[in-house]
Amino acid sequence: VRRRWRPSGALRIFTGSESASRRRLFFALWPAAEVAAPLHAAPVAAHPGSGGRVMRRDSLHLTLAFLGDVMAARVADAEAAAAKVTASAFTFDLDRLGYWKHNRIVWAGCAAVPPALTALAASLAQALRAAGFQLEDRAFAAHVTLLRNAVCPPAASALAESIRWPVMDFALVESHAGAGGSRYAVRRRWPLRGPRG
Repeated sequence: VRRRWRPSGALRIFTGSESASRRRLFFALWPAAEVAAPLHAAPVAAHPGSGGRVMRRDSLHLTLAFLGDVMAARVADAEAAAAKVTASAFTFDLDRLGYWKHNRIVWAGCAAVPPALTALAASLAQALRAAGFQLEDRAFAAHVTLLRNAVCPPAASALAESIRWPVMDFALVESHAGAGGSRYAVRRRWPLRGPRG
């Protein structure tokens, strides 16, 4: 028997067979190696002062929409919704560090979130809701989790050097729970159109 949180905030108990037929999914921007490398240096630098658990380099991402536990038979519906999203490629800079006390997360974000990023998240959310998926009822907050269970905010409020992130696509990602934390696997990607800028 497994207990899992759903986007609606309700706690539901799944039997073994029901749990096995579900996938824990979210849509995200997934960084290329040239972005992930400097991005991973940020939590390593912040860890001595903030404590907590450094996110693995292969787990760094920026969530666009969190679906939670989805029946395996509905995965194709989520993919079909994502295929309806039309957006242009763009580039943005991560330049800010922040801390959320309620969940003890140190994160990287943007001093000014680009409209193209907000529009992509909104377009995806609209397509998913139209397909019958329930999403978290809160405003989109563009961030990359760097440290979990941090004991205090980082000393600096900005990254030592801003990180430029060219966004060429977005991905559907599956989360697999493990003893050392969740492991993520990219299931599928959808390319964005047009020039970066």
